[in-house]
Amino acid sequence: MPIGIIPAGTGNGMIKSLLDFVDDPCSVSNATLSVIRGHKCSLDVITILQGETKFFSVLMLAWGLIADIDIESEKYRWMGSARLDFYALVRIIHKRRYNGRLSFVPAPGYETYGEPSNQNDRCTKKMSKSQEDSVKSRQHGYQGPEISLDSLEWRTIDGPFVSVWLHNVPWGSEDTMAAPDAKFSDGYLDLIIIKNCPRASLLALMSKLSDGSYVKSPYVLYLKVKAFILEPGQRFKCPTKGGIIDSDGEVLARGEGTYNCEQKKDLMAYDRIQMTVDQGLATLFSPR
Repeated sequence: MPIGIIPAGTGNGMIKSLLDFVDDPCSVSNATLSVIRGHKCSLDVITILQGETKFFSVLMLAWGLIADIDIESEKYRWMGSARLDFYALVRIIHKRRYNGRLSFVPAPGYETYGEPSNQNDRCTKKMSKSQEDSVKSRQHGYQGPEISLDSLEWRTIDGPFVSVWLHNVPWGSEDTMAAPDAKFSDGYLDLIIIKNCPRASLLALMSKLSDGSYVKSPYVLYLKVKAFILEPGQRFKCPTKGGIIDSDGEVLARGEGTYNCEQKKDLMAYDRIQMTVDQGLATLFSPR
């Protein structure tokens, strides 16, 4: 069933990506016309897995700087969309880094990124009893693609990290081109990594998000991956505090000492998660 998207949120990254593809401005009228015309396009769907819990994503996943800005800026919602720019400046001045490990199956042409990794044991790693208790199983409905992860060629990058961002489409919001090379149904995720970056360079880099040119910075690692495993850790030099994992603008998991961590209503635990791509699974109404 095709899905029609009308921009009515804070970011509107999906409809911005659709309309920008044909150089149409992002507006309610143009989005509505896209639905009326009835043209369609395929869209990759990402399965995010932890234990037996699955979450399906179509836009992005963030951990580190971008997730902190997206979620922690909620305390300034009274500022409107300006809260994102304001809190981005706060987080750059008070820069955080997070320990952790990224494992991924690179797309063709990106095989030299990271170090070789054997994921045979890690892909079948079971969660602890406490983790199982904090994660509820959801077995009804579509269960995601059948992929044998242990048969793939994995690569690994160790932290600490300033930001880890995975994107399915080019635009993260109406004014943020997060992944300029992303395609709607190529079967890959665009992975953007910032490991370490001086504050002045980070500020300059973030100011170029509007046109995607930030990915040319020597502090940014940009590649395409078919599968991905995130093993999030605690803040660098602050082992009592974790981070936030944000998918499609909602909190997926958060560590101890993070914003609203006392709510404990998150879908997943702040622990290892894996992501796989189901190419072209969804269908969207598109401008042409």
